[in-house]
Amino acid sequence: MMRKTLMAGGLAGMIALSGCVNLAPEHTQDATRITEDWSDRVPSTAESTELPAWREFFLDARLRQVIELALDNSSDARLASLNVQRARSLYRIQDAGRYPSIDAIGSSNVQRVPESVSAAGSGGGQDYISRQYSVGVGITAFELDLFGRVANLKSQALETYLSQEEARRSVEISLVAEVANAWLQLAADEELLTLARNTLDSQTQSYKLTERSYEAGVASALALAQARTIVESARADVAAFTAQVEQDRNALQLLVGAPIPAELKPGADDMQHPGVLAELPAGVSSQALLSRPDVLAAEHALQAANANIGVARAARFPSISLTGFAGTASSDLSTLFDAGTGTWSFAPQISIPIFNAGATKAGVAVADADQQIALAQYEQTVEVAFKEAADALALRGTIDDQLAARQAVTDAAAKAHSLSDARYRSGIDSYLNLLDAQRSLYAAQQQLIATKLSRQSNLVTLYKVLGGGWS
Repeated sequence: MMRKTLMAGGLAGMIALSGCVNLAPEHTQDATRITEDWSDRVPSTAESTELPAWREFFLDARLRQVIELALDNSSDARLASLNVQRARSLYRIQDAGRYPSIDAIGSSNVQRVPESVSAAGSGGGQDYISRQYSVGVGITAFELDLFGRVANLKSQALETYLSQEEARRSVEISLVAEVANAWLQLAADEELLTLARNTLDSQTQSYKLTERSYEAGVASALALAQARTIVESARADVAAFTAQVEQDRNALQLLVGAPIPAELKPGADDMQHPGVLAELPAGVSSQALLSRPDVLAAEHALQAANANIGVARAARFPSISLTGFAGTASSDLSTLFDAGTGTWSFAPQISIPIFNAGATKAGVAVADADQQIALAQYEQTVEVAFKEAADALALRGTIDDQLAARQAVTDAAAKAHSLSDARYRSGIDSYLNLLDAQRSLYAAQQQLIATKLSRQSNLVTLYKVLGGGWS
């Protein structure tokens, strides 16, 4: 009982001695300067902007299902999750180093002592067999963390794990945005393909009417050639957009990492409906940007570098490790657990650095440089976050005006085409005026679709650069 009490007290004392000093620098990094530099370019609200979860932001049920397929099957998301699992396991390994490792130890030592040796000892000049058995519990090379080396190794592993977790979130948010943009691009190209086909059909009919008029001597050869140009132009667009739609489908399936059911793919009329995405608030607080996953990942990497400085500094100081054993020992296996066979051993060891040709000093210099690199990367990540937010907000401030202007241009072009067609059929204008009106209307319709896509993509990008409402 006393032996167990002594061992328990010894373990408590060893743990109490651990972590007396922490040589890592204090983490005081903030992004106040960067926030002030971008304050005039990023509209800010007084309170932190709360973004909806992605399932609430993407209103189209088909798009949500495609995103879920991507999160389940994407190799990038799977790799990010595996990196998190690895970092978590490494953290657990380092965390275990703060406590003594207690093992049950059993040993047997059987040795033949030759005559020459036994004659000089107590063997009476005869060969004999020496046996020794022992069983007990022991602690092997437990380091007293007097200067925080073990604690900083644990902190480094923890911050690395947290950095990987934020990196995983960043990968998943980027994947969600990429899938959404690819889905919207496919929808826009489907609409452009439908527009090109409709234009080809209508212009083919117009060409046939012009051809009959030419054969009747009413239309000129010039009018017939002009009618042929827009037909062939529409035919070329149909071929081009057909190929583009197939490429969009391939790109979307590559992002998803699995076949996409036909019912989940967008159609030609999906860009006409504004209810695909939810609206986002116009203002954004600096705190929202500093909470982006990539920014948090860089901050955790900086804290890991700070802890690594403590590890490197501790290498310049003495280290103490303890090895101990308590149990029973006997030369006869049958009497191993008899009274009076108790044994124990205690072997402390101290290591004091004296000369290593400047290796430990260089190790501290490397850790300091790594910390400065991590600091620069953190500041760069924050600057990129503010730049991306400023760009997305700048486009958001004008995209509605652009869309309204494109709609007005399209409406005016449609009216001009209708009037030009009526004047041509009445014999007032030449076919060249009607051809110009047709081309203007076709171009205006294409630009309107492109502007609608730009508005939707801007919303997705803004959602991404604000950090996404991840849950």
